[in-house]
Amino acid sequence: MKVVIVGGVAGGASCAARLRRLDEQAEIIMVERGLYVSYANCGLPYHVSGVIAKESSLLVGSEQMFRGVFAIDVRTKCEAIAISPKDKTVELHDTATGTVTTESYDKLVLAPGAASIRPPLPGIDLPGIFQVRTVPDARAIREWIERGTEFLAGMSNYSGIQFAKPTRHAVVIGGGFIGLETAENLVHAGFDVTLVEMLDQVLAPLDPELALMVQGRLELHGVHLALDDGVAGFKQQDGGELEVQTKSGKTYPADIVILALGVRPETALARTAGIEIGKRGGIRVDAQMRTSEPDIFAVGDAIEVKDFVTGEWSLVALAGPANRQGRIAADVIAGRNSEYRGTQGTSIIGLFGCAAAWTGVSEKTLTRIGDADFEKVYLFPNAHAGYYPGAKMLALKVLFRKSDGRLLGAQALGEDAPGVDKRISALAVAIQMGATVYDLEESELCYAPQFGSAKDAVNFAGMVAADVLRGDMPLAHWSDAKGQFLLDVRQPVELVVESVPGAVNIPLGQLRARLGELPRDREILVICRSAQRAYYGTRILLQNGFKARNLSGGMLTRVLASAA
Repeated sequence: MKVVIVGGVAGGASCAARLRRLDEQAEIIMVERGLYVSYANCGLPYHVSGVIAKESSLLVGSEQMFRGVFAIDVRTKCEAIAISPKDKTVELHDTATGTVTTESYDKLVLAPGAASIRPPLPGIDLPGIFQVRTVPDARAIREWIERGTEFLAGMSNYSGIQFAKPTRHAVVIGGGFIGLETAENLVHAGFDVTLVEMLDQVLAPLDPELALMVQGRLELHGVHLALDDGVAGFKQQDGGELEVQTKSGKTYPADIVILALGVRPETALARTAGIEIGKRGGIRVDAQMRTSEPDIFAVGDAIEVKDFVTGEWSLVALAGPANRQGRIAADVIAGRNSEYRGTQGTSIIGLFGCAAAWTGVSEKTLTRIGDADFEKVYLFPNAHAGYYPGAKMLALKVLFRKSDGRLLGAQALGEDAPGVDKRISALAVAIQMGATVYDLEESELCYAPQFGSAKDAVNFAGMVAADVLRGDMPLAHWSDAKGQFLLDVRQPVELVVESVPGAVNIPLGQLRARLGELPRDREILVICRSAQRAYYGTRILLQNGFKARNLSGGMLTRVLASAA
């Protein structure tokens, strides 16, 4: 059997290595139009600032390794330019020599990835404007930073004593993964950074209230945010400095500009071969990664995948799914019955010592598709036991079905990055296993005081959500609070810091003795700082004949309510 794999970075390289482990006799050819195979493009922003010092550290697997260890015919600087499904051939162009050859195949795997979006804006090809997609991209950015513009070079490299250097400005276009990570690393490299994003929030997969917290973290560390404003063009000033123009008419000076506008599936090769392209613009595949041509498979950023929760077709450019898809394609080619379950979009990003992570579906997606069978809870537990030094609070939002408690999605943010990672990873597994919030209640998780709590945040989320579904804790959100009777059960000293106008304050410890001060003909919404004491208060009221609901997340979610 002869297998040709087009693309050698994530999905393609995984497919090649897995296939060799399953079939020692197969002839495997892997072609890659770039200079490198199997490199860590997720690490590129960190190489820009020098956090990852050596470029070689990004090269996970070399051409020589694939040849020597896996006996795979690897051809870099080799681009597939045409496919004939009828003849089962693919034309390959050697970009170094210009030679075009034709290879036959029994099975063909397409893993061309996705291209960075680079719109035809005025001045977009000016020097100093970069994207962060490949190892050569990162190298070019580092060289530009080290060399500087003519202005910076003249100010920084003259002889004699220099008492001050001019501020270096960077503008990052795009508020997704690469944009935010590159913005952080440019701050570490000494730049004054402005981030321009067309949407009204960063990190589009997050719900707005969680994104608001991420934005606060960015601003805390000096990143200037220009949200709800798209880029319109670029100009070069005297001395080489750039000017970034936005659609609102604002301008921002820049010594370097990073384009991080997202990616678009590379489908030209598949399209010209008559392979079906989906409505989202990616190559359409089935659960076994087959395209509309039964002997041609496709994996990675170029394909459309089914959303595990909603069943909708989606584009998910993530390394984990790409690698799993490559493995599944290899299994099927080798005769095994393997299927891809769908993508949850499980992701994490680190920013200035903080982490934000998510898995499954968001509230705004459920709202967009008209799915009303869900509820949400907010909780703010510590990442590990509060009595152990260094405990940091996590912000956690969990979405679940009102009808049966099935877990739908979760989002988290916190300064304890491993704590964020651990909880969202656990919840991601739970979602894929079809778990309910009742299962979260009973999950047995690791505990020692430096790592977690006896009731872990995952257990706690399940308990809170299950209390809601059982009717033990009727729930309200700040969007429900207008015109309602609000009972604040915090201590009076806490109200000095923040309070809700018109709310009645009865501290929790006095509540039983002062029930006569509360109305029995109105529903009471109970609040505290994080909703835990409000839960206790709600239970007291319900068991004394009052109608009451707990305001989810308490005062900690009030400031976020305007973004939700």
